[in-house]
Amino acid sequence: MIDRKPNTTIRVSIVEDDEQLRSGMIVLLEGTHGFRCISAYEDGETAIKDIPQKTPDIVLMDINLPGISGIECVRRLKSKLPDMQFLMLTVYEDNNKIFQALQAGASGYLLKMSQPDELIKAIREVSNGGAPMSPQIARKVVHSFHTAGDEQLETPLSAREEDILYSLASGNTYKEIASELDISVDTVHNHLKKVYSKLHVRSRTEAVVKYLKR
Repeated sequence: MIDRKPNTTIRVSIVEDDEQLRSGMIVLLEGTHGFRCISAYEDGETAIKDIPQKTPDIVLMDINLPGISGIECVRRLKSKLPDMQFLMLTVYEDNNKIFQALQAGASGYLLKMSQPDELIKAIREVSNGGAPMSPQIARKVVHSFHTAGDEQLETPLSAREEDILYSLASGNTYKEIASELDISVDTVHNHLKKVYSKLHVRSRTEAVVKYLKR
């Protein structure tokens, strides 16, 4: 994904049933240069009906909504709008919720206790093709990577491909992966194309989920 130009406004929708938290995020977005909150919802049912008309760049999604859960809301919206990006905001830290959110199509996963500047940074990362996670969540994902099963891929990943996928699962952007491994961003893209082919998936998130759950 190509980085956004500095003067491009990131259009955000919020799905959060806590009125105080929802209002706080609206104020944060509207008061931060380069961001605009275009809509906010207190339940998933309303969001599913209205978001396709609003077409935000990124949706901030609470996981524990009344009625339809945030995970199911993402799954339904992602099926209609596959290019839309979702950032989960939740109090949950368990691996099952992490994997469910990623499988549904979430691009990032942060705890609600994250600081405002961390939220803004995460939205920017998602906008630029990253998959941000809070440090607490990242540690759990890395642990799952280390304890993954022994199921073999039809075509094994190379050491460099595993390095890139590991870094990606930790929430790094393509630029950060390139810097960490001392390679170009184009090389990262080329390796990921091979990874996706070997894992029989179409997206970054699907690759991470499938590999971590081997």
